[in-house]
Amino acid sequence: MAGKGKRKRERTRRRRAPRWLLPVVVLGVVSFLYVRPIDTYLETRGQLEERRAEVATLRAERARATARLERATSLDELARAARRIGYVRPGEHLFIVKGTADWKRRRAG
Repeated sequence: MAGKGKRKRERTRRRRAPRWLLPVVVLGVVSFLYVRPIDTYLETRGQLEERRAEVATLRAERARATARLERATSLDELARAARRIGYVRPGEHLFIVKGTADWKRRRAG
């Protein structure tokens, strides 16, 4: 009878998984859980770099606009703009010269 009991225990014993399998499974699960947050982090970092470049461009544009505004409010720039559209100072005479494009072509040729 003692031999019968020993066989019964051998049959009911389950086969154990290798010891290395548990750390591999845990590492796989942790990796799977970290994929999405890492992907989101990298995407956000890329967007941040794009926004920083956009901010730098806008700051440069604002600096140019501010400089142009400062120049436009000076009296010299105002006088140049007025002359470009045909205004003259009191006492001056306005002369309109036509055909300058033809004259330049003939002179160059």
